[in-house]
Amino acid sequence: MNRARSLVPSRRALLYAAGAAGVTTSYLYLRPSYALDSEPVPVDKRRPGPLWSPPSRAQMLEHLRTSGVFIHRTAAGGPEPGPVLLKDENEDDHDVFDLLVVGGGATGAGTALDAASRGLKVAMVEREDFASGTSSKSTKLVHGGVRYLQKAVMELDYEQYKLVKEALRERKIFLETAPHLSSMLPILLPIYTWWQLPYYYAGCKMYDLLAGKENMESAYWMGKGKALEAFPMLKPDGLVGGVVYYDGQHNDSRMNISLVMTAVQHGAIVANQVEVTALHKRPDPKFNNEPRIYGATLKDRETGEEFMVKCRGVINATGPFSDGVRKLDEPTTQEIVAPSAGVHITLPNYYGPKTMGLLDPATSDGRVIFFLPWQGNVIAGTTDSPTDVSQNPIPAEQEIQWILDEVRHYLSPDVKVRRGDVLSAWSGIRPLVRDPAAKNTQSLVRNHMINISKGGLLTIAGGKWTTYRAMAEETVDAAIKEYGLKANGPSQTHRIKLVGGHAWSKTMYIKLIQQFGLETEVAKHLAESYGDRAWTVASMATPTGLSWPIHGVRLSPLYPYIEAEARYAVRCEFALHATDVVARRTRLSFLNVQATIEALPTIIDIMGEELGWDLKRKEAEFDDAFVFLKSMGLPEGTKLTLSDVVKRRGNIGVLGLAQKEEAALFARAQFTPDEVEHLKTQFAALDFDHDQKITRADLVAAMQKMGYASSTERADTILAEVDFGRKGAVDFQDYLDIAAGLKELQLESAFTHLAQLDTERKQGEGDGQPLGTVGPHAADDSGKRAERRQIPVERSGGGT
Repeated sequence: MNRARSLVPSRRALLYAAGAAGVTTSYLYLRPSYALDSEPVPVDKRRPGPLWSPPSRAQMLEHLRTSGVFIHRTAAGGPEPGPVLLKDENEDDHDVFDLLVVGGGATGAGTALDAASRGLKVAMVEREDFASGTSSKSTKLVHGGVRYLQKAVMELDYEQYKLVKEALRERKIFLETAPHLSSMLPILLPIYTWWQLPYYYAGCKMYDLLAGKENMESAYWMGKGKALEAFPMLKPDGLVGGVVYYDGQHNDSRMNISLVMTAVQHGAIVANQVEVTALHKRPDPKFNNEPRIYGATLKDRETGEEFMVKCRGVINATGPFSDGVRKLDEPTTQEIVAPSAGVHITLPNYYGPKTMGLLDPATSDGRVIFFLPWQGNVIAGTTDSPTDVSQNPIPAEQEIQWILDEVRHYLSPDVKVRRGDVLSAWSGIRPLVRDPAAKNTQSLVRNHMINISKGGLLTIAGGKWTTYRAMAEETVDAAIKEYGLKANGPSQTHRIKLVGGHAWSKTMYIKLIQQFGLETEVAKHLAESYGDRAWTVASMATPTGLSWPIHGVRLSPLYPYIEAEARYAVRCEFALHATDVVARRTRLSFLNVQATIEALPTIIDIMGEELGWDLKRKEAEFDDAFVFLKSMGLPEGTKLTLSDVVKRRGNIGVLGLAQKEEAALFARAQFTPDEVEHLKTQFAALDFDHDQKITRADLVAAMQKMGYASSTERADTILAEVDFGRKGAVDFQDYLDIAAGLKELQLESAFTHLAQLDTERKQGEGDGQPLGTVGPHAADDSGKRAERRQIPVERSGGGT
């Protein structure tokens, strides 16, 4: 079916929507209740104490080397890691890890937490950093999926219906277990055809009804005036109104780190920068002596050390990299991952309101695009295109331009959508998978898939952030059954608050301000990123030396991240490299690549103090971070070293670009301060009567001064070329717009000739040309000038 057509419904679709709404309503009254379990978790696991800190990475590695035999099982809550003793002091070298989870993203961390909270001995290893893959590069939504519901109704697809229903239930649990990291977000669907208003309203009400008592707020519709009041940046032409529905939003990598830390609190052993290089098998009497996995060889990528860990089962939760681990088990196995790239861009906050997102359900090619406020900026995406699996995929310029084009379609002409406004861009790989056990192995699974190989490797793949917890529960259930494990009980994760969420409240930031003297913006950020652990972060904050704020030196003046967060990340969150801090402990690289480069020297110095780095290591960290930032939208033409940024004190120009034309493409402001001053001088020189506007009389005077034949008729003709508002004059704001057209697109005219508009030269300087000539190409023949007036794609930047 043509996807674009399915997203722009016919009037007949209204009847289907109304009928489906009635069926859904009946189901909601008759369906069984799925109330959240309100039984308390064990007292010792409710909230880590204020001085709690996780075991060090070195201690984690010791438990990995000894296969978890020094971890003691408990009757409730989770296992307790004890001191690692000498080999001959070990009492039971057979009580090894129950599970080894490979992959430290959302699914892997969620699985580790689920297993540990059931009393199982579990280890989780990640080849890179926690959340370094897809889990930090999502659309940041916690949602059931309105487009999945639309597809379920229009195609009578029960599987899509079940997917939405499960996701809506998980959305509620998500927001309750991590209240500091997630929140409700109203999302507007702008309507430009009157009969679509009841259609989309009916669909959003169905979405509410399907959520039942797990619903957030009810969807509602609004007219044109209210829609523009709520979202002033919308294009008003043809706007009929809008429909607003509610979904959830979260800080994805911070959520992932919180999952990891909560798993550690419940007794899990975790380690980043540890790679599985081999899986070991031996005959298993329980499976007719078939070779079954009983351990793995691990490699510490920080030191190169290799060692073996024994376990009863291995879970492959590596997302897009699932096939790599599967081939360690069966080298000839069929690949199941069909990777798809989703590109997002980050735009300045003036592109949208702070408290409302936007969904365009029918883009030019039928894809859906979200436009969402996030961490003080606006993110837009996503695309959907086949790709190869790589650790840090680079967003294609074509995809970035497509998003900008779509954004331009529904924003007011007052918002000039420019390439230079793209502060960051990233590509996340969706792990779409085929089920090797299905009859049709080429078709993709709709939700997630659990597969157990002949050798006992359990692979969990697919799904999305919203359903990570349900996926983890199902995975651990399957592992208990497959490996014969003895758990303390069923899954508890639907009622386990994550680290940071226990004592968090919406007003706790006020106490942070009062106790530590933090800026309001900084205090809010700490509360919403760390929850009740913000006290520990704030206690590490250095004095500013100012009367206010007293503590909290910012890493960048543009964002509320402070230096103490880098120190906390190393001490309490297993950060090992500069990229861990800029991308996943804070979100600076996702918000602004330029600000990230400028902050890197400070971050590297702080981490160097904590980890004992010398200058050579610091330079290597900068170089590695620089390569990573190429996957976050940093242009290839940027060439910088750590010493370059330090010498310039962070003032690196536009993304450190040396070529003026490339820098102009990525510049956020059209004019430098010097250029603005020069334009003021030019405007004053053309304003002969000093009335703060350029009129017919001024143009006549200019023509006479430059030796041209002058007349009022000719002056009127010249003025009409640039007086778009038909005001009979050009004020300084109009003058700036004319200069911008000349600078960006080289749109020369008789007016720019008279005004001698050239922001790079002082008035009357000809660079070897006769006095009064205008522009470096004034002597070109008309053919060259016409060719130059054509707008190259790479320079248009959305400004046409």
